[in-house]
Amino acid sequence: MNYLQATQEITEIIPEIENELKNNRTQNSYSVIQTFTDRIKNMIRQNDRNLLFKCLKKMDDIYRNGDIVLKNAVESTFIYSLDNSTAFCNEEYRKVIFSHISKELQKIYSRQIYSHGI
Repeated sequence: MNYLQATQEITEIIPEIENELKNNRTQNSYSVIQTFTDRIKNMIRQNDRNLLFKCLKKMDDIYRNGDIVLKNAVESTFIYSLDNSTAFCNEEYRKVIFSHISKELQKIYSRQIYSHGI
């Protein structure tokens, strides 16, 4: 899967994101994942669990089936922002969010968090 295919799959879940993705000056894997990550952050803040969980699954699908550039974009954009995105969540909500993230992405998150600053 490349970023164009990822864009199509994201707009199937969030139709209203289409214009935002099209209006990005640079259209590439990183801009697509950044826009999707920003939407996920808003869903976390607004406690929109139903759509959030679908989006987390889609992020996992994009990571699992994406080309190397998409994988790198997910790791450096989405995974890197998880701490910031969930910083103000209570412990229970944070656990629920992480339970909807694949084991593979959780491992990458742990590796990033524990290797940060070394």
